[in-house]
Amino acid sequence: MTIKSKRAGRVLSSKNEAKLREAVQALADVLAQLAEDDDGRGIRYGVSGVEERCVAMGGVEIRAVEGKQPVITGHAAVFNRLSDFLWGFREQIAPGAFLGSLDGDIRALWQHDTARVLGRTAAGTLNLWEDDEGLGFEITPPDTQDGRDAVTLIQRGDVDQMSFGFRVPGGGDEWSEDEAGVPIRTLKRVDLIEVSPVTFPAYPDTGVGVAMRNAPDWVQRALTQGGSHNDDEAEAGPRARPDDLLRRINLIGLGL
Repeated sequence: MTIKSKRAGRVLSSKNEAKLREAVQALADVLAQLAEDDDGRGIRYGVSGVEERCVAMGGVEIRAVEGKQPVITGHAAVFNRLSDFLWGFREQIAPGAFLGSLDGDIRALWQHDTARVLGRTAAGTLNLWEDDEGLGFEITPPDTQDGRDAVTLIQRGDVDQMSFGFRVPGGGDEWSEDEAGVPIRTLKRVDLIEVSPVTFPAYPDTGVGVAMRNAPDWVQRALTQGGSHNDDEAEAGPRARPDDLLRRINLIGLGL
């Protein structure tokens, strides 16, 4: 079958048609996999277990060190402050959540890019600590293009947020709800992986999916069906789930 573009009135070549079919089929396969988890609950959004969160870098500064590369210092996370809505729930970090990770081998990356390393605890070029405000850090960036760019862009105010990657071990989080019935996730213990200066806040679907998969049943019902844990029969919410997206792809009419 030859695919004709209704907008442009043009016919795709067989080569381009094959590429388009492969791309759509790959997307459909991914969505089909996401739509069903191992126990049939339909909430398998992420498999890596890695989550990322982003906070404004208030108080982050470039500190000059005589005869050395300037250092980047500030806070990568703050305690007891509710996040924006992630995917129907809000989140906060409890003091002490990072203490079990601070002796680990943690990296500082530029924009979460593992090929663009700014520091590492094992090398002594990244220092991390907890204080009353949150997770403090000090990065001694390398005298490389990425290191110089990071210093310049933060000094100029072009980059003014920090993000951190983490995993939540079993029992590392607690769920409750606020007065309006919004689920609240409290991170009490996390395994920190990396911290990154970033241009935009990062709330990847994989991270949110992991949070949902580990949440109690009442939270999963509230997030996927639009009800609270007090509802006997929750009505379906307006959120776009992977199985819904898969159905939309099948409506494109590419014969998949």
